Amino acid sequence: MKEFIVIKGAREHNLKNLSLNIPRDFIVVITGPSGSGKSSLAIDIIYAEGQRRYVQSLSNYARQFIGEMRKPDIDYIEGLSPSICIEQKTTIKSSRSTLGTITEIYDYMRVLYTYIGKPYCYKCGKPITVQETERILESLLNLPSGTKIQILSPIVRERKGEYKKQLQQMRREGFVRARIDGKMVELTDNIKLKRYKRHTIEIVIDRFIIKTGIQRQLKNSISSALKYSDTIVINLVDSKKDLYFSKKLACQYCGVNYPEISPMLFSFNSKLGACRHCNGLGYEGISDEEENIIIDKLVPCSYCKGYRLRKEATGIKIGGLHIGEFSALSVLDAQHFLKELKLNDRELIIASRILKEVEERLSFLEKVGLHYLTLNRPTATLSGGEAQRVRLATQLGSSLNGVLYVLDEPSIGLHPRDFNKLLNVLKQIKKQGNTVIVVEHEEEMIKNADYVIELGPGGGSMGGRIIAQGTPLEICQNEKSLTGQFLSGKKSIPLPRKRRIPKDYIKIIGASEHNLKNINVQIPLGIFVCVTGVSGSGKSTLVIDILYKALKNYLYKEKIEVGKYQRIEGLDKLTKVICVDQKPLGNTPRSNPATYTGIFKIIRELFSMTPQAKAKGFTPATFSFNLKGGRCEVCKGEGYKKVKMQLLPDVYVACDECDGKRYNKETLKIKFKGKNIADVLEMTATEAYQFFYNIPTLRQKLQKLIDVGLGYVKLGQPATTLSGGEAQRISLAKELSKNTKGNTLYIFVEPTTGLHFYDIEKLLHIFNELVEKGNTVIVIEHNLEIIKSADYIIDIGPEGGEKGGYIVAEGTPEEIADNNLSYTGYFLKDKLIKSVTKEQFSELIDLKR
Repeated sequence: MKEFIVIKGAREHNLKNLSLNIPRDFIVVITGPSGSGKSSLAIDIIYAEGQRRYVQSLSNYARQFIGEMRKPDIDYIEGLSPSICIEQKTTIKSSRSTLGTITEIYDYMRVLYTYIGKPYCYKCGKPITVQETERILESLLNLPSGTKIQILSPIVRERKGEYKKQLQQMRREGFVRARIDGKMVELTDNIKLKRYKRHTIEIVIDRFIIKTGIQRQLKNSISSALKYSDTIVINLVDSKKDLYFSKKLACQYCGVNYPEISPMLFSFNSKLGACRHCNGLGYEGISDEEENIIIDKLVPCSYCKGYRLRKEATGIKIGGLHIGEFSALSVLDAQHFLKELKLNDRELIIASRILKEVEERLSFLEKVGLHYLTLNRPTATLSGGEAQRVRLATQLGSSLNGVLYVLDEPSIGLHPRDFNKLLNVLKQIKKQGNTVIVVEHEEEMIKNADYVIELGPGGGSMGGRIIAQGTPLEICQNEKSLTGQFLSGKKSIPLPRKRRIPKDYIKIIGASEHNLKNINVQIPLGIFVCVTGVSGSGKSTLVIDILYKALKNYLYKEKIEVGKYQRIEGLDKLTKVICVDQKPLGNTPRSNPATYTGIFKIIRELFSMTPQAKAKGFTPATFSFNLKGGRCEVCKGEGYKKVKMQLLPDVYVACDECDGKRYNKETLKIKFKGKNIADVLEMTATEAYQFFYNIPTLRQKLQKLIDVGLGYVKLGQPATTLSGGEAQRISLAKELSKNTKGNTLYIFVEPTTGLHFYDIEKLLHIFNELVEKGNTVIVIEHNLEIIKSADYIIDIGPEGGEKGGYIVAEGTPEEIADNNLSYTGYFLKDKLIKSVTKEQFSELIDLKR
């Protein structure tokens, strides 16, 4: 096996003809400013070439359905292994997919519930069993002496139709009476049933008074009754009650019949197991393949209570829980449940192998810091970082070796306390004989890597060069390395000169949504606020589900369902609220930075005003790739065709007609300053800023993209290829280009995703600029550079899930760092001490002690 992945002449995107050797069987971090070429090297060259070579190894028959995959712009590469790419994007969007299903935990539990689950009646909750003739006879003989009974055999149960022929047949066989829809009748030719009504018809087999000496007659009647149905009904005449007995599972008291118990009964993806009302989706009014689900806006199905399953499936229990209740547990709670589960010897023989598989998978999820997620959590609602760590957890169980893993910022959304869990997972994967290449900015990840490659010095056309490479120590000693200067402490993001004092407060009283413990919180206004805590502690619940939604309803008269609270005071102190999160800009590649920010509308108008366009009668609509007229009709303006790769991710191949340009030839002939519309979409924001400098409206919007660190992003880059952090910063740029008059609340969810130290400094400048204009900024964040720079911190925890939801600490960063109960404070203390100037040191010396 080669010791290195050898790359020569890499020119993909902005890479400047790079040649380098990447050591194998190491954890290798590729870092550098946003847009410097990290993903181009790791994903678009190393991973893409590995995937292309796999496709090339397939038969000609298979390749004819896939087509030729484009070779990355590179002279030479060797030493590649089979590669797996784990990106930030949630790859499974189906509303049927849950954390339990994609990790196979739910599949194993379906088998477990099939073979050791105990059935209970879903109506009355009493245990139910299979009862053969001897057991039925025994039950009847135990009735009090003198009890009058009728033995009935159901020949029709809750079905539509007349059933005249069946009744005549029973009469010919000598039966004289029946119970039809609960009413006892004599069998005559005059019985009429409505065709479209559901009927239950039970034939009276015999009548008895319980006494000694009737054992043989009873047994014969029971056997006779079971010829016509698997279930017999014993009608207690005097008390007008029924007892039900069955050769199959049925409740003796309610008559509930159970189908054969198999793994399919517990599958909400099958007709046998899925709830009939919601079709196994668990919520009211969502479709089978709905994307971008906002889980808190969904209403649980009224029939299955959100468990997705038919009622019979929820009657089978292990340890007092049915499979839906087990799936509602968090990873941590599921571990505890299985650990405490009491099984007999027979059950242990059946369950031991299954439990081992389930416990391993739960352990893998816990190791990557996802202990707080519930197993029934729809995968479409996972953040990019959570989805990536779920996929990483599944790889732990694969026991592969000789594989190349490419990861894109796996630390996203992780609190510093949980970082070591992720690092240990990567080390375990490396120990199995694999190479791990990580695109990352997190300081601790870089310090703990075996080898670091830094690209730069800037983004876009200013990037694509190797600035430094070597061990973390060698990077720190390299004077050319911007990353090394931050790691060594030669450079740092300075602390603010002073902490701002709040102008006022919004007070939330009795917040109790999800895991929040009926807490009272003061949200300071007119300053920079950071909400912190470990993953799953309740940060988003407080800020998004309660504060943001309540403000939306108050300010804009919307009717969004808000998280539980008693009251909120001070909403009238704000005039506007804006939430900038990491939701995708669009569900299809048709959405891009230019369309989302409104830049493309102005550009299309410019092209329609050229003399060439006017002469041909072209309008702004002609230059839209979404409309007929100017677009390429072969690909309908998409520029590509999608090829499904079955077990591998889908492959996108350029359209043969337009070569990926999206437009027809006539449209591409129209030029503005020598460039056609496709050329403009290929420009980065920085290139477009220079190109359209003399057009103020465009210059202003493009400047904001550059300000948020996205000068390298192409105007026409499909939204589906943007990371969560990039999508968020594009949303931020759009909001910044609008005029605000103060008293606006800006909410940001993990805005440092994808940002280098250098870029974080830019972002902090934007936050402070917004506050100085009279606005309030609230940031939900784990990054210590952001946390230390805030005016005020609200720390929630102490743990995630049920052990979270408390206010652990509130105050300035210095006050949080001095709080022994705060995990955030523990890590913040060291960061503050390293960041202080000489003037500030004396004020903070007590923290060091």
